[in-house]
Amino acid sequence: MQQRFIAGPCVIESAELLDTVAQELVRINDKLGTDIIFKASFDKANRTSIRSFRGPGMDKGLQMLADIKSKYGLKLLTDIHESWQAAPVGEVVDVIQIPAFLCRQTDLLVAAAKTGKTVNIKKAQFLSGNDMRYPVEKAREAGAKDVWLTERGNMFGYNNLIVDFRNIPDMLQITPTVVMDCTHSVQRPGGAGGKTGGDRQFVPAMALAAKAFGANGWFFEVHPDPDKGLSDAANMMCLDKLYELIEKLKN
Repeated sequence: MQQRFIAGPCVIESAELLDTVAQELVRINDKLGTDIIFKASFDKANRTSIRSFRGPGMDKGLQMLADIKSKYGLKLLTDIHESWQAAPVGEVVDVIQIPAFLCRQTDLLVAAAKTGKTVNIKKAQFLSGNDMRYPVEKAREAGAKDVWLTERGNMFGYNNLIVDFRNIPDMLQITPTVVMDCTHSVQRPGGAGGKTGGDRQFVPAMALAAKAFGANGWFFEVHPDPDKGLSDAANMMCLDKLYELIEKLKN
């Protein structure tokens, strides 16, 4: 099974940020023979606070992502929050991602599946790995040929997540590609006074533990200066640490 690597900033902040990250992903691909998929969100519609930065919006954001594909030849992944977004997003990206909170939304899954693109469904923080067979069924019955599942932790008390790595082999019984979201799994949702906190020091351990449980994909949100990031600052990984970790994960 091919290993999948997904990396990029949480949200599109600027063209300069996208270029900086894309250049590093190309360098890693060239040195390690990987095929990292570039990820960034055009709209973070599920921010904790209404005052939080959301991104440039779909039209401008998709153009910026298309520019990255044109300039660097990288495959693209982005998320959608409403079913009407699926068709235009599918014209630009290679993988459409369904956010964890929305993984049971039938119309969203069906719309993503009908684009013909790979659909990556993130496991909700309130579901088990076995529960994810039903979102996968919805996508497949709507025509999706390639469906991935992504582990990102479960709620544990207030403002915290815990990862039950048994979800990974459970989800591998449902679909052959299971991705570990190594940065969102170290979040502390809503735990930083109106925004999400986190602890990026645990990201490498999450990645390596997931590999031990059979994961064949890894998702990293990265930034050249994470603490200045406009979304997920506390759990994003520093861009200059990515090469070393992917080298360890690669077979």
